[in-house]
Amino acid sequence: MAINRNLTRRKFLMASVVALPVSQLLLRNATAAEVLEQAAPDLDTYTPIFFKDAEWQFILAATDQLIPAGGEGKAPGALETNVPVFIDQQLDDKEFGHEIYMEGPFPANLPKTLGYQIPFYPQKIYQRGIELTNQYCSDKLGKTFDQLTVEQKQHVLTQLQKDEIDFTAYGEDQLKSSQFFSQLLDDTKHGYLADPMYGGNKGMKAWIAIGFPGARASFPEWVKQHNVPYPLGPVSLLGDRA
Repeated sequence: MAINRNLTRRKFLMASVVALPVSQLLLRNATAAEVLEQAAPDLDTYTPIFFKDAEWQFILAATDQLIPAGGEGKAPGALETNVPVFIDQQLDDKEFGHEIYMEGPFPANLPKTLGYQIPFYPQKIYQRGIELTNQYCSDKLGKTFDQLTVEQKQHVLTQLQKDEIDFTAYGEDQLKSSQFFSQLLDDTKHGYLADPMYGGNKGMKAWIAIGFPGARASFPEWVKQHNVPYPLGPVSLLGDRA
């Protein structure tokens, strides 16, 4: 991760907090995590730094389907926790993905047990994957992915996962639809559960929903207490508490 960039983002958030009226915060009895959530980007006004507009609309729609709001305990979804912001900021990091070996060769149809075998960095996987998926949706359904119904979006994502969308039909023979889906799903999960300093898990909502203590220095006394709700809120790497 780009530590300096993350620290800069942290300073921006804290500066936003300082700018809020102290009396307003006291009256609301807000926790540090709630205050930082107020200062964190709002998806309605956030301007993507890596994705173009059409790509951003795809990411919003796809992550919302992968981790929808609600479910057991009415857990927050990908949009409520700023998962798209996490993905956008990670991809904008020029070092992200550059630890991947790119010298080749890259034979087709290798077993998944051999790991990453694509001649693309994650940034290009997203750009090509979104472009080709939108082309498929336009050809077959007459709309881009973000304009589909919920049922249609879920079906298209399932097709991507099962390699039922043939990217070679659109001129791409080095990237499979399942490889794009895997990258999208992994990054969505990472953004949902990562420390908030990386742009996702806004307000530590995901940690609160699953009872994860975060970066607390010590909680061994709770490890063996089964079926007992954990009473303390999570703590982020930067010391924010929820």
